[in-house]
Amino acid sequence: QVQLVESGGGLVQPGGSLRLSCAASGRDFSVNTMGWYRQAPGMQREWVASIFSGDTTNYADSVRGRFTISRDNAKNAVYLQMNKLKPEDTAVYYCNVYAIPRHYWGQGTQVTVSS
Repeated sequence: QVQLVESGGGLVQPGGSLRLSCAASGRDFSVNTMGWYRQAPGMQREWVASIFSGDTTNYADSVRGRFTISRDNAKNAVYLQMNKLKPEDTAVYYCNVYAIPRHYWGQGTQVTVSS
């Protein structure tokens, strides 16, 4: 079993920045792909970014150029640096980790972009 703990959400003005963190813990697991998703009120959960075991990254068009995903394999952690935030980025952000043979989800952290 793998547990994910997220941190770093909050309230920020448009154009501001936030950094989300997610750390995985447990016994006898091997992390492969790590990623972030988000869910706005009344909307379906959507994929934001992924980082693969070789550090290749991929981003949704809506965040490419503004968000950066990174990972620290020694800490089994994944990060999401969010810059130039927009009101439409407001959502609960969830980290997702694929630790063979299944995916795990964090509890979610609220990001609100508002003046």
